[in-house]
Amino acid sequence: MTPPATFSFDAPGDAERAAELRRVKTLATLVLAATLLLFVVAKWLLPVHPVFGFVAAFAEAATIGGLADWYAVVALFKRPLGLPIPHTAIIQSNQARLADKLGEFIQVHFLEAGPVEAKLKEIDFGSFVADWLRNRKRSDDLARFALRLLPEAVSATESSGLMSFVIRRMSSQLQAIDLAPLAAGTLRGFVAEGRHQILFDDLLRVMHDTLNQKETMAMIREKVRAELPTLLRLYRADKFLVNKIVVSATAFFNEVRSDPKHPFRGEFDRMVLSFVDRLGTDQAYIDRIDGLKRDLLARPELAELARTVWANTRSFIERSASGETQVLQHHLAGMFVAAGEALAGDAELRGEINKGLVAVLRSFVADQKKGVSTFISDQVKAWNMTQLITLIEINIGRDLQYIRFNGSLIGGLAGLALYSAEFLLRLL
Repeated sequence: MTPPATFSFDAPGDAERAAELRRVKTLATLVLAATLLLFVVAKWLLPVHPVFGFVAAFAEAATIGGLADWYAVVALFKRPLGLPIPHTAIIQSNQARLADKLGEFIQVHFLEAGPVEAKLKEIDFGSFVADWLRNRKRSDDLARFALRLLPEAVSATESSGLMSFVIRRMSSQLQAIDLAPLAAGTLRGFVAEGRHQILFDDLLRVMHDTLNQKETMAMIREKVRAELPTLLRLYRADKFLVNKIVVSATAFFNEVRSDPKHPFRGEFDRMVLSFVDRLGTDQAYIDRIDGLKRDLLARPELAELARTVWANTRSFIERSASGETQVLQHHLAGMFVAAGEALAGDAELRGEINKGLVAVLRSFVADQKKGVSTFISDQVKAWNMTQLITLIEINIGRDLQYIRFNGSLIGGLAGLALYSAEFLLRLL
């Protein structure tokens, strides 16, 4: 059982309002006493002159009206004179019912989907986020806050086994990737963009340069000389043949390189496309690529590389969080500011953010409004009613006390009117 909630009375103006309430209460009581005294005096002087009958009627009705309204005001909060009169101390006696009705009222009239959505649509969440992020100081503070959390997040990731789970999942996902179609698609795009021709030109240039090197020509000459008959060797036919071969090949290479539409280029295109098609459909190629992938993922060097990268990343995060280096903080703050600038300049994105947040908050309020109603009801039931009533009296008691003034005035005027009517009837 939770203790009743208590209230503080040190809000701005509470002391002044309490003093004003005491002053008005005293004045209302003095008015009641004055009407009662006036009634007694008027009754006593009635034999002197008939006019005192009108005064007595006014005073009598004013006294009754003042007493009735005093009773009504007091009965709202407590039992008049401490007497157990039925239907008094209304707020205290109906605390539970008032609590339930207040919670129900909030749920039905304040948290309905229509009014909530209309109010949420008035708020430009996207602009608020953009303006908040564009402020450099706020972005710096957010970056520092994020950096303070990162080391704990990293430690939690390691100690909870989440890292092992992520590694296993990543390995499983990598193993499941079919690289052959992916490689074939990449190469097909490479060919479609004509980038393979650049590679072909580079290959022709390398072959040209290599073929014209003295070492290459000497090696070719030795090979040709070894295959020639002895008679031709005597006439140095090997040198002639090698020179002819090199000159012809060089001329051919230059011709292909200078002509973008050379037939040999078309043959190279068909050869490359044929290889790409086989790469994506030939099971032998698929099996070979898959085997290379498995061998690569099984290499201990890859696991060691991953551990090294993770350790370096963790060390960098820890040094950034401790303030040893400001690089990451400045980078994060810059990212936040840039995101704010981008968001400020993108009305469509801000609109999408607003729509998304309205939908989320509307759904959240719809799901939680029953809980809000119950929470309000439970809180009101737990209030200390004595303190609550004192708090209510301090804030609205002055206006309630004027009911007593009005009661005395209206009652007196009604009594005077009735007495006047009776007096006129007696004269007829």
